[in-house]
Amino acid sequence: MSEVASLRPLAAVLVSAVAVPLILGSARRPNLREGWTMVAALLKVGLVGSMVPGVLAGDVFVTDLGTFVAGIDLVLRADALGILFGLLASGLWVVTSLYSIGYMRGLSEHNQSRYFAAFAASLSTAIGVAFAGNLVTLFIFYELLTVATYPLVAHDESPEARAAGRKYLAYTFIGGVAVLAGTVLLFWMTGTTAFTAGGIPELVTSDPVFARLAFALLAGGFGVKAALMPVHSWLPDAMVAPTPVSGLLHAVAVVKSGVFGIARVTLDVFGPETVQDLGVGLPLAAVAVVTLTVASLIALRKDNLKRRLAYSTISQLSYIVLGLGVLSGEAIVGGLLHIPAHAFMKLTLFFCAGAIHVETHTDDISEMAGIGKRMPLTMAAFAVASAGMAGIPLVAGFVSKWYLLIGSVSAGQAVFAGALVLSGLLNIAYFWPVVYQAFFETPDDHDEKPLLAGRFGGRTDPGVGPEVGDPVRADGGADETDSADSADHAGGRAHDERDGHEEGGDHDDHGNHDGHHGGPPAGGWEDRGWTGGESTWFMLGPILAAAAGAVALGVVPATALFLRIVQRVVADVGVVL
Repeated sequence: MSEVASLRPLAAVLVSAVAVPLILGSARRPNLREGWTMVAALLKVGLVGSMVPGVLAGDVFVTDLGTFVAGIDLVLRADALGILFGLLASGLWVVTSLYSIGYMRGLSEHNQSRYFAAFAASLSTAIGVAFAGNLVTLFIFYELLTVATYPLVAHDESPEARAAGRKYLAYTFIGGVAVLAGTVLLFWMTGTTAFTAGGIPELVTSDPVFARLAFALLAGGFGVKAALMPVHSWLPDAMVAPTPVSGLLHAVAVVKSGVFGIARVTLDVFGPETVQDLGVGLPLAAVAVVTLTVASLIALRKDNLKRRLAYSTISQLSYIVLGLGVLSGEAIVGGLLHIPAHAFMKLTLFFCAGAIHVETHTDDISEMAGIGKRMPLTMAAFAVASAGMAGIPLVAGFVSKWYLLIGSVSAGQAVFAGALVLSGLLNIAYFWPVVYQAFFETPDDHDEKPLLAGRFGGRTDPGVGPEVGDPVRADGGADETDSADSADHAGGRAHDERDGHEEGGDHDDHGNHDGHHGGPPAGGWEDRGWTGGESTWFMLGPILAAAAGAVALGVVPATALFLRIVQRVVADVGVVL
């Protein structure tokens, strides 16, 4: 690898930060405000994309900002792993921004300027995470990402949203403290925190007890945002946020920053050989297997669509961590490739959930029988992404999971391969009923599946008690604020409670076309056909674009660049495929 001094990593970080005051200053001119958002998003993806050819050729683009504290420089460094995350985040910000325009206007959301400004700040810090050149720089942007995304989580300003925001801050800041402690311990042992492909050489001869402790602190701290169990519960509660925010949390920035941090620690701080010698890879993989299995089982019981998707995310993120724990070449490729694969698929699913909420105010799966007639393109995209999540061929999830399977087997860890197969079956179990009843049932002929009904299904029967993973009151009953039981939590407050006079709230209402709130209207779902009449193209366009990306990664992963970038990462750290 050769280092190239360049301002492009810094420019990629700053472009959306500069957009923040421009967005806030255009509060009374919504079209201009959203224009700044789109200009910043396109500039960001252009800057990141311009570095891809050089990175694939082995170059590393470096911006040295000088000494931060004694012995530590503030460095931005766009290498292959950073480009993987940076290209994904910047590219999906473009489609998420378009979707946000349709969503926020469709619900006449309040404080839209604050929303778009916080979104821009979040992407600025996410790119900072991607291009951080050492653990200290990564820690700074990692914590700034938490601060930037808090207004998005608490956007609704309801008691439930504020509670979810406080929980989010508490969990992620505690994780940040662990990262900082691990960073200090690492510096004490080695005298450096710089990322080095294949690991910091001084760690090889360091005290193994302290080395294991540093790894545990770093992996555990980043594992909070990666939603590894048992530090996962902030993520389902954060579903009180608007749906584009859920997409940001689950597909683009926050949770991906967690798994990205674990990847940096495994590949560029300790290195695969040291991780294997210390014996910390298999425990990490074991935590991932428990998380992906238990989260899938909990997802089976969720009737609220966004909440089911939340537990699906917890499960799917653990695929990435599993690949990093197994450490064979194919497993690392599968784990890293699942970062973009999961992003495209999960963003599609959340976009679909948001479109359903805007257009019909339906949030519970049990009320979606026949909705494919009302929203055929949306539900078709949902079906494609669901197939990918289950590992069906021709969609992105198949390619990454195939690498994970053969990597686990080649490493002699057949039990992990079995867990992957089981998880795939569970994915089918909790996604197929949604697709089936959308296209093959009607509201009048709706047969609640055993996986969805009763004690072990989606809704908790009267007198049974709260669901696993749901908030619980002090008196032992189910929390009345549980977003799984309150439809208006899926995308913020109910439409008829919104202040339409807030900035940006004077647009035409694209939501609630059927004149009802939740579930099919009297007489059943209206047939809107396949020509796009189901929603605004500000929402349909991003849905179809994200689904197309998931298919492209499944059919031509190398042409879609991400597989080539991942293979470059693996080559740089010296792992043989």
